[in-house]
Formats: sequence, structure tokens, C-alpha cells
Amino acid sequence: MSTPTVLIHRDQELLAKAAAARLVTRIVDAQAARGTASVVLTGGGVGTAVLSALNATPARDAIDWHKLDIWWGDERFLPTGDPERNETGARAALLDHVDLDPARVHPMPATNGPDGADPEAAAARYAEELRRAARPEDHGPVPSFDVLMLGVGPDAHVASLFPGMPALYDDRPVVGVRGAPKPPPTRISLTMPSLRAARDVWVLAAGESKAKAVRLGLSPEAGPVQVPVAGARGRRSTLFLLDRAAAAELPRGIERIASP
Repeated sequence: MSTPTVLIHRDQELLAKAAAARLVTRIVDAQAARGTASVVLTGGGVGTAVLSALNATPARDAIDWHKLDIWWGDERFLPTGDPERNETGARAALLDHVDLDPARVHPMPATNGPDGADPEAAAARYAEELRRAARPEDHGPVPSFDVLMLGVGPDAHVASLFPGMPALYDDRPVVGVRGAPKPPPTRISLTMPSLRAARDVWVLAAGESKAKAVRLGLSPEAGPVQVPVAGARGRRSTLFLLDRAAAAELPRGIERIASP
């Protein structure tokens, strides 16, 4: 697993714009190298702000949207179109405004889908979709995503992997999560092995409420069961993309790069 690099931006707005510009470059480079690219989206304030910033920049036209696969790291297990679903926010911020191939947009199942209100069956369905998309060179049950974006909660959770919960011990690609400490309590999430299958993992955090979680996530002694963000690492690179408030408590010795 890669060693994290920390990039600090003045505020959330600049963080979102910089991450959007970086995402364009990463997707274009992947498409130039292999013809396609894949991205895993996250919800939350910063994750949605990045998508809005990407929609607003003319640089988005450099992406071949028909050759881009869109996945999600986790989802609130609610009906399609519910405003609390990550998919709903992503579509409003970006996906409904670009010329994607619908077959390459892979939302996690909803409660009005074929599995009804059974999150375990829905998780297994998504795991099968990932398995079909994986290639022999991925050496596993999920694709080697080009970029996987994650928010982080004040409790240091990523995706819907909350500290100490059974999902953190699960090696299946996708799991149903019941009893999440943050509403709604029922969710679907990629597991830690699936997050770590990504080439590049980006942890996005803004605001002073995230500073402790960021510090713990970058602390060498932290383990992923109690500090899930500490386990979020990419195969090739890991970036912590932060605003100044979220970076206020970084551990000593952490190399950081501050933007203007």
C-alpha cells in the first residue's frame, strides 16, 4: 500500500476546484493509456462539491464521458431518487449534465430494486456487477479503479465502514450494513479490500470537525478497525486532500504540500 501525501487548500471551495482539476487529468491520462477509466464516487458535502466544480469547469470536455465507468463506494439503502442517496446528489451535481453511457453508470441497488429491502442481497448483486467488470489483470473480484474518492466522518469512518463494526472484518467485496451510528442505519458499502483495490485513493476532508479524524488517519499507530480512514490506501498513491481547518491537527513528521 502507498504512503499518503497531504495536500492543503485554503478552504473547501478551492479544495473542490483543485480536486476537480486533478480528477480531469487523472481520467484523461487513464483513457489515453487504456482507452477507458473508472472512478468511484463519494457523497457528503466535499464529494458533491467536487462533482459540481467538475461540472462547472470547461476542462470537463477533455474527458471522453462515454468511456468512463462510474461506481460508488457506499450508499444509503433508500428508494431510487431519495434526496439522501449519494447517487441522487451525484446525478444532480454532474452526471445528468454530461454524455455518459448509461450502461457504464453503476449505482448501488435501492430499496425499490429487485432485492427489495434486503441489503445483504443488494450488496451481493453489486458485488456480482463488480466481478463482471473486473479483468484478469485486476487479480481480484473488483476492478482496479483509477480513482476512488472517500469522505471521512468525525468518527474516522470512510464509505459506510464505521469504527468497530463487523463490516471491517469482512473480506467480501460489498456488504450490507445494519445499525450504522449515523442515519440512515441501513446502507451498502464496499469493504476495505475493495477500497484498497484502487490505484489511487483520495481522502477528501474540510472543516475543523474532521481535523481529529484526519490526524488519526495519518497516525502510524492507528489501525483500520478503530480508525477506518487509516486503512484507506491506494495501490499506487494515496492523497489526503484537505482544507486548512481539516489539516489543523496533522501529526508531526507528515509531509504536506500547501496550495496558494
